[in-house]
Amino acid sequence: MDVSLGSTPPSADSGGPGPATGVPLRRLLLAIGDSVVDVLAAPAGIDVRVDNVVIADPEDEPEAEPGDLVLLIGARGGTARHLLRTAARRGASAVVVKPGGSAQVADDADLRAAAGAAGVALLAVRPDVRWDQVQSLCRSVLDDARLTADADFGDSSGDLFSLAQTIATLTGGLVSIEDSASRVLAYSSGEEVDELRRLSVLGRRGPEQYLSLLRDWGVFSRLRAGEEVVRIDEHPELGIRRRLAVGIHAGSQPLGTIWVQEGAEPFTANSEEALLGAARMTALHLLRHRTEMTVGLRLREDLLSSLLEGRIEAAALADSIEVTPARPALVVAFSLSPAGGRGGAAEERGRSERALKRRRMIDLISVHTAAYRRTSLVTALGGRVYVLLPDLAHRPGPAVAGPRPAGADAEASVLALTRKTVEAARQILGAAVQGAVGSPVESLAGIAGSRAEADRILDAMGRDLERDVATISDVRADVLISETLAHLRATPTLRDPRVTRLVDHDAAAGSELVASLVAYLDAFGDVRAAARRLHIHPNTLRYRVRRAESVSGIDLSDPRQRLFAHLQLLTEHGGY
Repeated sequence: MDVSLGSTPPSADSGGPGPATGVPLRRLLLAIGDSVVDVLAAPAGIDVRVDNVVIADPEDEPEAEPGDLVLLIGARGGTARHLLRTAARRGASAVVVKPGGSAQVADDADLRAAAGAAGVALLAVRPDVRWDQVQSLCRSVLDDARLTADADFGDSSGDLFSLAQTIATLTGGLVSIEDSASRVLAYSSGEEVDELRRLSVLGRRGPEQYLSLLRDWGVFSRLRAGEEVVRIDEHPELGIRRRLAVGIHAGSQPLGTIWVQEGAEPFTANSEEALLGAARMTALHLLRHRTEMTVGLRLREDLLSSLLEGRIEAAALADSIEVTPARPALVVAFSLSPAGGRGGAAEERGRSERALKRRRMIDLISVHTAAYRRTSLVTALGGRVYVLLPDLAHRPGPAVAGPRPAGADAEASVLALTRKTVEAARQILGAAVQGAVGSPVESLAGIAGSRAEADRILDAMGRDLERDVATISDVRADVLISETLAHLRATPTLRDPRVTRLVDHDAAAGSELVASLVAYLDAFGDVRAAARRLHIHPNTLRYRVRRAESVSGIDLSDPRQRLFAHLQLLTEHGGY
């Protein structure tokens, strides 16, 4: 049974009911890797929650509970099927077997059928993997989830597995994140695994014989020295494919390493830049888990949110984060297009998918902006993602008359960064992601204004999902019209009863006089152009316009009546 695991594990709260310390089976599978187990059956999907790992004794009834992952060690044939059914009745989320012997094919088919009938997921351990390795890997993932829940880190920074998968997508390789002791903290899914990666994943640590070679080659000394992406050549005789590596640092202190193994395809063109940004984001994530850390990601996000909403002064941010309040800055805002309402279970799945895409979008934006500027700050507010780019500086350029606006020289490079980020997000997420670049302000004290402008731009862009990135100069007319119409909607006294009469007539008679009149006015009275837009004959449109004048009492020859009627009709029918 081919069950796609997707490219990023969902958050722990997307797997349905159950204790908060469990994880969805999808995330567990991504964490332990397809080099360890295969999915033979998943009748209830792979987002069921796993809370615990238990071993079933073939001689006894399995003591399974809801949420258990049951290891059927040594069970074959009818015994395995009996234990599987019993575990399923007791609420187990998944059962793990290790097929073997001459009857393997028949066993697989019978077990698949039994799992499908019982409604429980069935996993098969690879022949070269030991049971104790499977148990250790699964328990490690669940323990990590419990530690994260106990520490109350929140969901704003995602997890390392999600970040590893994002790095894999941006680099085109297979990613593993290790701490300073070469212990594997997280890794991405993927095929074309070489021997070094396989042993590292199974042992949760880089094998010593390979670590010794990397030390001899000077790789670790270069990784510890600073921000450098190190290339390691392929060594087929040792089972090592080509790799990229970058050290994870907090100042001069090394925290770990990100390794990217080349898979079936070459690394992407921007893989080194993406890896550098990923190392900076991973450093913040790792530091957040250290109790001695006084300023972690959560504090940064809370402070940034407060600053963007105008609830704190810029000095409060500068006291905690290395930014210069007096330097120019700007805000870039990103949005993910909402999915259409589907209702019921489909709508619930849609919300989960959207939450997952939004989490991945945040990771992707964080990686790109960290590569662009170390001091960039990212937070999510009200469904949108905001990036603060502080400390902008003017670059030397040709002399211009008059004062130069704050951050004018940096705006072009920020626009290029935003385009690249949105393009990557649209390609990876398969969704309409849009970016809005707010105007630079002279200092952090005015940054709420840059955020407000970015929001105005996104509001205007929301009606044209094909537009990917914009500044206020690109959509100024759309913004002004949209906000004018919003004011008209919110002010009942600014209504012409004649226009209301026409709208009511359409609603009662089922006619299309409003749409026809709007098209006519949009075309500045060009009947043929408006008729083509409506796909009707020009004479039909002429009749509808005369009928609209008769029903409403509006005199379209009066420019003032014509102007206001057009504005009010747009609030009803214009899509603004």
